[in-house]
Amino acid sequence: MNLLTRFSWLRRWETLLFVILCVVIVINTQLSEHFFNVDNISNIFRLSIEKAMVVLLMTFVIINGEIDLSIASVMGLAASVLAFTYEAGWSLPVGFVVAMAVGALCGVINGFFITYLNMPSIVVTLAGLIAYRGVARILLEDRSVGGYPEWFTGLAQNGMIGSFPFTVILFAVMFVACFIILGRTAFGRYVYVIGNNRAGAEYAGINVRRIKMTIFVATGLMAAFAGLWYAARLGNIRANAAEGFELDIITMVLLGGVSIFGGKGTMLGVGLSLLVVLNMRNGMSLANVSGNVQTSIVGALLILSVLIPNWAQSLQNTKWWRSFVERDKPSLTKGETAKGEAG
Repeated sequence: MNLLTRFSWLRRWETLLFVILCVVIVINTQLSEHFFNVDNISNIFRLSIEKAMVVLLMTFVIINGEIDLSIASVMGLAASVLAFTYEAGWSLPVGFVVAMAVGALCGVINGFFITYLNMPSIVVTLAGLIAYRGVARILLEDRSVGGYPEWFTGLAQNGMIGSFPFTVILFAVMFVACFIILGRTAFGRYVYVIGNNRAGAEYAGINVRRIKMTIFVATGLMAAFAGLWYAARLGNIRANAAEGFELDIITMVLLGGVSIFGGKGTMLGVGLSLLVVLNMRNGMSLANVSGNVQTSIVGALLILSVLIPNWAQSLQNTKWWRSFVERDKPSLTKGETAKGEAG
């Protein structure tokens, strides 16, 4: 029996991601002596926590067989709504509620057109990407709104619980919750089933519309919350807040082994891919690589995250691969075969 048969985990996508993560960390330590600095490690999450939050819900969306291109625009819209209401003299807590309600409404709009009108999610959310960003620009125009209270900005910028940054603890709690929901609950199983075969799920009695609507509303709420956190971290907001974030978010999900066609993927893989991308960006920043080059590399990762699983599947379907995996399996003698058939 060869290693790939004996240790099936060697063939898992998560194993490859873990190896890639280790390689990235080693390279980063060579590029900069400051990589393992405590402040730098905490900054890896602190400066990208908003993307990490939305990645968790985007995982549900894509496994369910859909896509949401509007998430970054919802983040920007929620932040702009908070800025607009605060500038108008409303209290910050009221602005939070209104911004979260706007995020939920965006999710309802996306879910309604996709679930009840059966429109392709890529078309609906692409329209949302443009429309929600347009509303944000109407609200703030070219203004930058800041001057938020210290209690609001302090938590996102340098909040600590003991020796740990609050952002790291917050993400860890969110990740564990999503990990359990996706992998250990009936709702999570329904997400996979619908992503694999929507017609079959409906035939089996699963309320497909309710599941999809729940996912899109939850995604809208998470995007809004991430937008508010982004506003707190920066301390001021413009209408173009979080612009372009959807590229990193979708890349992290697909690189984590989630199939673009739905029905396949794990939260563990997404967590590992999240660490890979964040560490890559951090290493490139320490090496003074420009933002445009970083974006190009992430774009290349997005293409590879779709191509590599397809290549791997094609390889596994070849006679060479099957013979390699099965070559060490013990074969039955004629007597053993006859005995088995008689039994």
